[in-house]
Amino acid sequence: MAVKLQTLKDIRNYLLLELSEMYSEKESESISDIIISKVFKISRTEYLLNRDEIISDSKKRELVYRYCSDLKTGKPLQYVTGETLFYNCIIRVNKGVLIPRPETEELADLIVKENRGFEGRITDIGTGSGCIAIALAANIPLAKVTGIDISSAAIKSAVNNALLNKVRVSFIKADLFNVAPPEILNTDILVSNPPYVLDSEKQFMKKNVLNFEPRKALFVPDNDPLKFYRGILISADQILKPGGTVYFEINEAKGRQVLELLASHRYHAIRVMKDINGKDRIVKGRKYE
Repeated sequence: MAVKLQTLKDIRNYLLLELSEMYSEKESESISDIIISKVFKISRTEYLLNRDEIISDSKKRELVYRYCSDLKTGKPLQYVTGETLFYNCIIRVNKGVLIPRPETEELADLIVKENRGFEGRITDIGTGSGCIAIALAANIPLAKVTGIDISSAAIKSAVNNALLNKVRVSFIKADLFNVAPPEILNTDILVSNPPYVLDSEKQFMKKNVLNFEPRKALFVPDNDPLKFYRGILISADQILKPGGTVYFEINEAKGRQVLELLASHRYHAIRVMKDINGKDRIVKGRKYE
């Protein structure tokens, strides 16, 4: 290697320099700290106390080089390290599942805050990595949580993530728009973060998203942007109890349309809620009894 990394401080300086070509100073610092914490199993405080320590483990140095090389291709940090933190749960991710977003944490947080002590059935449609279902199971422990996805790879990831976080969640591979699995009949709370990014919005997205994340989990055609919400609500006629609640994450530009869609399916108490950036992001409604 052209660069000899002797100490933790050397390693951090190397990462900061290499990553400065692609990331802002703040982003580079954050990513560098995450990589050091991941590779050396230390906190930021431990780094500060031991930054002049000589690193004798060559395998760990090689892992730093590899992570840095992957990052410089545009590969997202979460795919590089293989994991991310979602609502205080460790979620392992790979190219078969989307990286959980902060907006989705806001969705999980809303459900947790509105349903503390809830003991009924929660169904997460399009569960992906299982992040929503796992976060809800961890924070609403008396609930019966089920996650559904059409992808075998996603279900495998979700099952492993539930085991990692020691929570009880049932995951089912199924095409909800074909036949609803009997395990999710009589659902009390239905949640989904379906694909909602318009094909025409691809031009505004970062390359690390377009080049690495599964497009089927992101995009919808411009001429049918609500296709998944409509399909879910049709299925909800069968699986969601009268009086049950639906929570959707949405495209910021489609709040009014999703609200009107819920109203047309005879939902009431419908609300469009903004995320931390002031954008329409969550729609909630209650099925008429």
